Amino acid sequence: MRVITATVGPLTAQSANNIALSQTPGAAGALTLNGSLVSRGVAVIGNQQRITITTSDTTNTFTINGTTPTGSQLTEVVTGNGTSVTSTQDYATVTSIIISGAATGAVTVGTSGVGSTPWVHLDEWASSNVGIQCDVTGTVNYTVQSTYDSPNNLTNPVATSLMTWINTNDTNAVNATGPVQTNFIFAPLYVRAQLNSGTGSVTMKIIQYNVVSR
Repeated sequence: MRVITATVGPLTAQSANNIALSQTPGAAGALTLNGSLVSRGVAVIGNQQRITITTSDTTNTFTINGTTPTGSQLTEVVTGNGTSVTSTQDYATVTSIIISGAATGAVTVGTSGVGSTPWVHLDEWASSNVGIQCDVTGTVNYTVQSTYDSPNNLTNPVATSLMTWINTNDTNAVNATGPVQTNFIFAPLYVRAQLNSGTGSVTMKIIQYNVVSR
């Protein structure tokens, strides 16, 4: 067996407009990325987190394009809900945000202050017992989550932006503020630690027994 490690945080502080300042596009097209995190047209967020679009618009969709910390492409579509809507995916950069039509209200875009570790894919052929330890640095509030959804499923793939993540049934690892050891009796497909708030970081360490060498 070997320990797999994934870390989230510290995150850029929550801000309503550090990706895009207030604007009201008169037609479909790209928002102007002009917040404090933007350099040469790209919002550089650093440690991955979700982004929030704030607008009174309820008629348009927003297509968010960006990358993970390793450079993989991310895209998802969210719909204005009259207040604020947050992405389901965690972005290290945002390269563009496309509105589907003329805005019916001003739009700002910024960081949410919430993000997750990279997903850890467990071995379906190994023992179902999984041990997890979360170490913390600084002030945090975090939750261990898992899913049986997968974008790579051959018969029933689920888009990454539509995957359902479930909080662990170990209440010690839900809204935790200190180090925690927990486990899964039956291994899910993916595990992550979600940093709900705070200025610190969480490092999740996972051990799965009898991992198959292949």
